[in-house]
Amino acid sequence: MLRIHGIPRSRAFRCIWAAEEAGLPYEVVPIGFAPGFKLERAVAINPNNKIPALEDGDLVLFESLAINLHIAKKAGAPLMPAGDDASRVLQWTLWTATEAEPHVMRWSYNAYLKPEAERVAAEAAAGKEALDARLAVLEKELAQRPFLVGEGFTIADLNLASVLYGSWMNGYDYGPFPKVKAWLDACLTRPAALRARRQREG
Repeated sequence: MLRIHGIPRSRAFRCIWAAEEAGLPYEVVPIGFAPGFKLERAVAINPNNKIPALEDGDLVLFESLAINLHIAKKAGAPLMPAGDDASRVLQWTLWTATEAEPHVMRWSYNAYLKPEAERVAAEAAAGKEALDARLAVLEKELAQRPFLVGEGFTIADLNLASVLYGSWMNGYDYGPFPKVKAWLDACLTRPAALRARRQREG
Protein backbone atom coordinates (compact mmCIF):
# COMPACT_ATOMS: atom_id res chain seq x y z
CA MET A 1 0.00 0.00 0.00
CA LEU A 2 1.38 3.38 -1.03
CA ARG A 3 1.07 6.06 1.65
CA ILE A 4 1.01 9.55 0.14
CA HIS A 5 1.53 12.30 2.70
CA GLY A 6 -0.19 15.55 1.74
CA ILE A 7 -3.60 16.67 0.54
CA PRO A 8 -5.11 16.62 -2.95
CA ARG A 9 -4.99 20.44 -3.11
CA SER A 10 -1.19 20.36 -3.19
CA ARG A 11 1.55 18.75 -5.25
CA ALA A 12 0.35 15.47 -3.77
CA PHE A 13 -2.34 15.64 -6.47
CA ARG A 14 0.33 14.56 -8.94
CA CYS A 15 1.10 11.43 -6.93
CA ILE A 16 -2.56 10.59 -6.39
CA TRP A 17 -3.11 10.80 -10.14
CA ALA A 18 -0.07 8.60 -10.75
CA ALA A 19 -1.33 5.98 -8.31
CA GLU A 20 -4.73 6.06 -10.03
CA GLU A 21 -3.13 5.61 -13.46
CA ALA A 22 -0.97 2.78 -12.12
CA GLY A 23 -3.92 1.02 -10.52
CA LEU A 24 -1.99 0.66 -7.26
CA PRO A 25 -3.67 0.77 -3.84
CA TYR A 26 -2.86 3.92 -1.88
CA GLU A 27 -3.96 5.98 1.05
CA VAL A 28 -3.58 9.70 1.57
CA VAL A 29 -2.15 10.77 4.94
CA PRO A 30 -3.60 14.28 5.18
CA ILE A 31 -1.24 17.13 5.91
CA GLY A 32 -2.57 20.51 4.84
CA PHE A 33 -1.59 24.14 5.00
CA ALA A 34 -1.92 26.91 7.55
CA PRO A 35 -2.10 30.53 6.32
CA GLY A 36 0.92 31.67 4.35
CA PHE A 37 1.50 28.32 2.62
CA LYS A 38 2.98 26.85 5.81
CA LEU A 39 2.29 23.23 6.71
CA GLU A 40 -0.11 22.64 9.57
CA ARG A 41 2.35 20.15 11.07
CA ALA A 42 5.81 18.79 10.37
CA VAL A 43 6.43 16.05 7.83
CA ALA A 44 8.82 13.88 9.80
CA ILE A 45 9.66 11.56 6.92
CA ASN A 46 10.76 14.38 4.59
CA PRO A 47 13.97 16.18 5.63
CA ASN A 48 12.79 19.18 3.59
CA ASN A 49 9.56 19.31 5.63
CA LYS A 50 7.44 19.53 2.48
CA ILE A 51 4.62 17.59 0.88
CA PRO A 52 4.21 15.23 -0.77
CA ALA A 53 6.23 12.40 0.68
CA LEU A 54 5.74 8.73 -0.05
CA GLU A 55 6.06 5.57 1.97
CA ASP A 56 6.17 2.34 -0.01
CA GLY A 57 7.07 -0.38 2.45
CA ASP A 58 10.55 0.48 3.72
CA LEU A 59 11.14 3.00 0.95
CA VAL A 60 10.60 6.69 1.73
CA LEU A 61 10.71 9.24 -1.08
CA PHE A 62 10.23 12.97 -1.45
CA GLU A 63 9.94 15.18 -4.56
CA SER A 64 6.63 14.67 -6.34
CA LEU A 65 8.04 13.94 -9.79
CA ALA A 66 10.52 11.39 -8.41
CA ILE A 67 7.67 9.76 -6.50
CA ASN A 68 5.74 9.54 -9.77
CA LEU A 69 8.65 7.93 -11.59
CA HIS A 70 8.79 5.32 -8.82
CA ILE A 71 5.06 4.66 -9.05
CA ALA A 72 5.28 4.34 -12.83
CA LYS A 73 8.23 1.97 -12.57
CA LYS A 74 6.17 -0.27 -10.31
CA ALA A 75 3.35 -0.26 -12.86
CA GLY A 76 5.59 -0.78 -15.89
CA ALA A 77 4.50 -0.20 -19.47
CA PRO A 78 2.70 1.68 -20.85
CA LEU A 79 2.93 4.17 -17.95
CA MET A 80 6.70 3.66 -17.77
CA PRO A 81 8.05 2.37 -21.09
CA ALA A 82 11.32 0.51 -21.50
CA GLY A 83 14.48 1.16 -23.47
CA ASP A 84 15.10 4.52 -25.10
CA ASP A 85 11.58 5.67 -24.29
CA ALA A 86 12.37 5.33 -20.58
CA SER A 87 15.20 7.81 -21.13
CA ARG A 88 12.80 10.13 -22.94
CA VAL A 89 10.47 9.95 -19.93
CA LEU A 90 13.35 11.10 -17.72
CA GLN A 91 14.20 13.87 -20.19
CA TRP A 92 10.67 15.28 -20.18
CA THR A 93 10.32 14.92 -16.42
CA LEU A 94 13.48 16.92 -15.85
CA TRP A 95 12.32 19.45 -18.46
CA THR A 96 9.12 19.77 -16.46
CA ALA A 97 11.02 20.50 -13.27
CA THR A 98 13.60 22.89 -14.72
CA GLU A 99 11.92 24.56 -17.70
CA ALA A 100 8.20 24.62 -16.92
CA GLU A 101 7.46 24.56 -13.21
CA PRO A 102 9.45 27.61 -12.03
CA HIS A 103 7.67 29.84 -14.54
CA VAL A 104 4.19 28.41 -14.11
CA MET A 105 4.53 28.90 -10.34
CA ARG A 106 5.76 32.47 -10.77
CA TRP A 107 2.65 33.18 -12.79
CA SER A 108 0.35 31.21 -10.49
CA TYR A 109 1.41 32.87 -7.24
CA ASN A 110 0.78 36.29 -8.73
CA ALA A 111 -2.32 35.41 -10.76
CA TYR A 112 -4.46 33.45 -8.29
CA LEU A 113 -2.65 31.72 -5.41
CA LYS A 114 -1.64 34.68 -3.26
CA PRO A 115 -4.21 36.99 -1.70
CA GLU A 116 -5.08 39.66 -4.23
CA ALA A 117 -3.34 42.42 -2.27
CA GLU A 118 -0.06 40.50 -2.36
CA ARG A 119 -0.02 39.75 -6.10
CA VAL A 120 2.46 41.58 -8.31
CA ALA A 121 1.23 42.02 -11.87
CA ALA A 122 4.75 42.44 -13.24
CA GLU A 123 5.75 39.10 -11.71
CA ALA A 124 2.74 37.37 -13.25
CA ALA A 125 3.61 38.90 -16.63
CA ALA A 126 7.24 37.82 -16.35
CA GLY A 127 6.20 34.29 -15.45
CA LYS A 128 3.82 34.17 -18.40
CA GLU A 129 6.43 35.46 -20.83
CA ALA A 130 8.93 32.81 -19.71
CA LEU A 131 6.36 30.03 -19.71
CA ASP A 132 5.08 30.99 -23.14
CA ALA A 133 8.61 30.50 -24.50
CA ARG A 134 8.60 26.95 -23.11
CA LEU A 135 5.08 26.29 -24.38
CA ALA A 136 6.27 27.26 -27.86
CA VAL A 137 8.85 24.48 -27.63
CA LEU A 138 6.18 22.07 -26.45
CA GLU A 139 3.83 23.13 -29.26
CA LYS A 140 6.44 22.14 -31.86
CA GLU A 141 7.04 18.80 -30.19
CA LEU A 142 3.34 17.97 -29.98
CA ALA A 143 2.91 18.82 -33.66
CA GLN A 144 5.00 15.70 -34.36
CA ARG A 145 3.18 13.20 -32.10
CA PRO A 146 0.14 13.10 -29.81
CA PHE A 147 2.08 12.56 -26.56
CA LEU A 148 5.51 13.46 -25.26
CA VAL A 149 7.08 10.05 -25.87
CA GLY A 150 5.10 8.89 -28.87
CA GLU A 151 1.66 7.53 -29.57
CA GLY A 152 0.62 6.71 -26.00
CA PHE A 153 0.24 8.41 -22.63
CA THR A 154 3.13 7.89 -20.19
CA ILE A 155 4.21 9.23 -16.83
CA ALA A 156 6.06 11.98 -18.72
CA ASP A 157 2.70 13.36 -19.88
CA LEU A 158 1.24 13.04 -16.40
CA ASN A 159 4.17 14.84 -14.79
CA LEU A 160 4.03 17.81 -17.15
CA ALA A 161 0.23 18.00 -17.33
CA SER A 162 -0.02 17.91 -13.54
CA VAL A 163 2.41 20.83 -13.27
CA LEU A 164 0.35 22.81 -15.81
CA TYR A 165 -2.98 21.78 -14.25
CA GLY A 166 -3.35 24.86 -12.02
CA SER A 167 -2.81 27.25 -14.91
CA TRP A 168 -5.21 25.23 -17.09
CA MET A 169 -7.86 25.53 -14.38
CA ASN A 170 -7.27 29.20 -13.60
CA GLY A 171 -7.45 31.13 -16.82
CA TYR A 172 -4.02 30.87 -18.40
CA ASP A 173 -4.22 31.80 -22.08
CA TYR A 174 -3.40 28.62 -23.99
CA GLY A 175 -4.95 30.07 -27.18
CA PRO A 176 -1.59 30.57 -28.94
CA PHE A 177 -0.74 26.91 -28.29
CA PRO A 178 -3.59 24.78 -29.68
CA LYS A 179 -1.57 21.54 -29.71
CA VAL A 180 -0.63 22.04 -26.07
CA LYS A 181 -4.23 22.86 -25.18
CA ALA A 182 -5.57 19.75 -26.93
CA TRP A 183 -2.91 17.59 -25.26
CA LEU A 184 -3.68 19.07 -21.84
CA ASP A 185 -7.40 18.52 -22.34
CA ALA A 186 -6.75 14.89 -23.28
CA CYS A 187 -4.46 14.27 -20.31
CA LEU A 188 -6.60 15.97 -17.69
CA THR A 189 -9.85 14.28 -18.74
CA ARG A 190 -8.53 10.73 -18.62
CA PRO A 191 -10.56 8.53 -16.22
CA ALA A 192 -7.71 8.32 -13.69
CA ALA A 193 -7.15 12.08 -13.91
CA LEU A 194 -10.84 12.70 -13.28
CA ARG A 195 -10.76 10.45 -10.21
CA ALA A 196 -7.79 12.41 -8.84
CA ARG A 197 -9.38 15.73 -9.77
CA ARG A 198 -12.56 14.86 -7.90
CA GLN A 199 -10.47 14.56 -4.76
CA ARG A 200 -8.79 17.90 -5.43
CA GLU A 201 -11.75 19.87 -6.71
CA GLY A 202 -14.52 18.32 -4.61
